[in-house]
Amino acid sequence: MKLVRAAAILGTILLASCSKEGSPPPQDNFGVKPALPAPDTSMIPTANFSTAKPWPKGTGPRAPHGFHVFRFADGLAHPRWLYVLPNGDVLVAESMTLPGVPHSITDRIGNYLKRNDGSTGPSPDTIVLLRDANGDGVPELRTIFLKPGTIQQPFGMALIGSTLYVAGTGGVWTFPYHDGDTALSGGGKKILDLPVGGYNNHWTRNIVASEDGSKLFVTVGSGSNVGENGADNEKRRADVLQINPDGSGEHVFTAGTRNPNGLAYEPTTHVLWTVVNERDMLGDDLVPDYLTRVQDGDFYGWPWSYWGKHVDSHVTPQNPAMVAKAIPPDYALGAHTASLGLVFYTAKMFPPHYQGGAFIGQHGSWNRSYFTGYKVVYVPFANGTPSGAPEDFLTDFMPDVSTGVAYGRPVGVTVDKTGALLVADDTGGIVWRVTASPIVPPSRLY
Repeated sequence: MKLVRAAAILGTILLASCSKEGSPPPQDNFGVKPALPAPDTSMIPTANFSTAKPWPKGTGPRAPHGFHVFRFADGLAHPRWLYVLPNGDVLVAESMTLPGVPHSITDRIGNYLKRNDGSTGPSPDTIVLLRDANGDGVPELRTIFLKPGTIQQPFGMALIGSTLYVAGTGGVWTFPYHDGDTALSGGGKKILDLPVGGYNNHWTRNIVASEDGSKLFVTVGSGSNVGENGADNEKRRADVLQINPDGSGEHVFTAGTRNPNGLAYEPTTHVLWTVVNERDMLGDDLVPDYLTRVQDGDFYGWPWSYWGKHVDSHVTPQNPAMVAKAIPPDYALGAHTASLGLVFYTAKMFPPHYQGGAFIGQHGSWNRSYFTGYKVVYVPFANGTPSGAPEDFLTDFMPDVSTGVAYGRPVGVTVDKTGALLVADDTGGIVWRVTASPIVPPSRLY
């Protein structure tokens, strides 16, 4: 047994150092009806971590012809999530995945392999405010909106009236807010406790208000890959929770979603959608991350099944009754893309093709032999549902997958008051701004 374990560890290290192995994700791994290969039965898991390096001078992500990309703000400390206030101020949540506490040899190896990918470290735990009052793409004001030490790993933000909600890994807090405020005062009021810790941390807690402001929805990722730490560890996890604005009335709205992140309302049907990170360790092309509707009572299978009723034989104990309840997601985004950010484009700056569709920030793979993700994709919508294949929109965060070097990793996406797309580049420490002709970008392109 020790020999087998040692071989598995050695194999993991070898795979992690060889990013040229494997193939690009097949096109049929995306869309409404993805092809699902047989699970990989190898004893050696793939661990293929990127290497984070600063953007070379004069470079940046690449957008389609007719779009301009430039730095809205740089020198940030792991910008993960974005929120635009009614007056146009942009809030940037600076947070980071904390290093895992090693409980086994596998954990120690994982920490070692991730040492250069820029994904873990001390969390800044800050929210920065950027004010671009004239909309020229150059913030006149940059200030600390939420000071460090107030909330651990702040992430999602939502405003209802004069109350700003901030979701951190351990709960949801409220703060009084008045138009034009440049800082939050005090420590806030905690209205909801949330479970913490777990597999890859899964610490991100997003929050969005219903369109009438009567409810809040909160994402909580799983505490494990496939429930290996027991059912008690997964209480109130792998769910989208619904609460009242005062934190009461908690209700599991949608369940079986391993790690939901982005939340946004589709503009024609006014239905809430989310992007979800699916499980690891089943192979390069299993299981696709996905984009799907968030509806009361829906169950998406985790941990017992994936993409509807495809049983995951690794899960113990099995639960046929829960598998029978599982429904397939709406749209596959490719396995291991780490799709996190989500925004529907409802502005007018971009060409008609992009109006009404969804932009999705993909943080990038680590459990795939050939890197995937590391970009922003666009999913066209028609009549309230996806209507075509995902399209690359903002690329070159990892311009050469054979090197495994990533200059940035996109996470949160939003639209500013002018109609430009903003993208939080976690490891690059940048918020990128994408405009469309005939909008002229500032002189500091890149």
